[in-house]
Amino acid sequence: MPQFIGIIPARYASTRFPGKPLIDIKGKSMIERVYEQVLKAGLNKVYVATDSEKIYHHVNSFGGNCLMTAESHQSGTDRCNECAIQLNLLNDDVVINIQGDEPFIQAEQITSLSACFDDVNTHIATLIKQITNKDDLESNSIPKVLLNKNNDAIIFSRSVIPYPAKKKIEELIAEGIYFKHIGIYAYRVETLKEIALLPASKLELTESLEQLRWIENGYKIKAALTNVETIAIDTPEDLSRAIQYLENTKG
Repeated sequence: MPQFIGIIPARYASTRFPGKPLIDIKGKSMIERVYEQVLKAGLNKVYVATDSEKIYHHVNSFGGNCLMTAESHQSGTDRCNECAIQLNLLNDDVVINIQGDEPFIQAEQITSLSACFDDVNTHIATLIKQITNKDDLESNSIPKVLLNKNNDAIIFSRSVIPYPAKKKIEELIAEGIYFKHIGIYAYRVETLKEIALLPASKLELTESLEQLRWIENGYKIKAALTNVETIAIDTPEDLSRAIQYLENTKG
């Protein structure tokens, strides 16, 4: 049986929100909240992966596992790959890459993603959610995804896909045609090591979506459907929404 290892990449530097893993959200740091949520999924091990000594010492202070990684990594995938090497994981083990700015990630989302690997032919998996409103569909900050009949991702784009050639967008939303990408990935270690060596691709650089690199190189990405809406914290404004969410839920 493969191990399922949760890795939470956490950089201190951030263009839009420097130091955000350590921001306080009603008495707990964001990274501590993410870590606690991931623990609920019952993975074999959970680690924070960082290039910051501040984050490293903070994670240790609340009893979490943390790995120091290189500053040079360009993506969470690259950071996860270094962790897989540090931990001497086996090729068939599965690394789950959880965004460090998702303090309300739910255990059921991680469990759904893990279940994709019941199929031995799954090498990469990610989460998607049905789009139910026009604002999300037309937002360039929300990647959209098209699937084939096997629930493999065909393409991701920040644009509206598929294009509404014959029906109004509202009709297609009601028909459940559109899906958005939730940025959590899982990879078998053997595949993680392979994709970490790939150079940036044309589509990836065009859309600024790293998963397009994998598709361009022939890798299949299995998609698991979630109905859970989470709040990612990319800006100070997002932090206000998160605090309001906790107040409403008494979290």
